[in-house]
Amino acid sequence: MQQGRDILVVEDEPLIAMMLEDFLETLGHRIHASCDNLSDALAKCTEGGFDLAILDVNLKGELVWPAAAALRERGVPFVIASGGHVEPPPADFADAPLLEKPYTIDRIGPVLDKAAAAAA
Repeated sequence: MQQGRDILVVEDEPLIAMMLEDFLETLGHRIHASCDNLSDALAKCTEGGFDLAILDVNLKGELVWPAAAALRERGVPFVIASGGHVEPPPADFADAPLLEKPYTIDRIGPVLDKAAAAAA
């Protein structure tokens, strides 16, 4: 596993975001930024400067697909995070690695590696 990736976290639940950030840092990664809404996520996706993103599907009632599209256009790998209570991803993103909630530290590393390998 490559260590030291800069990761954008897009998650609207503060406690879940904090736990995910702790897991990522424990695995040797850095948090580039953390966004809890689609508008901020789109701004960070446009700004760039990170290696990979973890995108929660539902952000306070808005779906994250515009941010995923922005990342795909820029060639930035991403992981789709979901509690499983949403529709399947659109066909454009059906191949994106999925990180199911609740997060566990042992599942995060492999899904990050899968996303990075798919983009390489």
